[in-house]
Amino acid sequence: MSTDGSVQEGRVVVPGRLTEDAWSPFGWLPVADTDPRDGAHRMTFEWADAHVNLIGHTLDEVPETARGLRCEMLYRHDTHTQSLLCINVPAVIVVAPAGVEFTEAADAESIRAFRMDPLESLVLHLGTWHWGPFPIRAPEVRLFNVQGLRYAEDNRCMDLASKGLSIEVDLT
Repeated sequence: MSTDGSVQEGRVVVPGRLTEDAWSPFGWLPVADTDPRDGAHRMTFEWADAHVNLIGHTLDEVPETARGLRCEMLYRHDTHTQSLLCINVPAVIVVAPAGVEFTEAADAESIRAFRMDPLESLVLHLGTWHWGPFPIRAPEVRLFNVQGLRYAEDNRCMDLASKGLSIEVDLT
């Protein structure tokens, strides 16, 4: 089993720990206001529509497998960054770098999964492909969400299933 969230044989991803180094290709992890690195990264809202709300994802939104969940599509936002804080239960997020377009099967090797525990937060780089977070064992994960208010107008979808690139997220 991989501990870095890398793709395993048979397109199975094992969620890795959410660490600064592992997460850096996909975004950054917020730091304390007393940390000298605070402010080194900035969120982007090209449409000047920064918005905060509470969202949730449930297990009935995605197919379950014997080992976990199946990621059949990824989404991205090209006009804004997004920040998420997991509020109530452990969850899993699947990501791929912004530059990947999934034009060939090998592009699926760039997909990673990370576990988010309650009160862990992250920021997605502009254009980072993402799925979830979805709860690991509970029926619903609640999330504090910062993103563009008009996100629905900027929510590009990559249908992995139609390309034969679905990923199984191993939660065992």
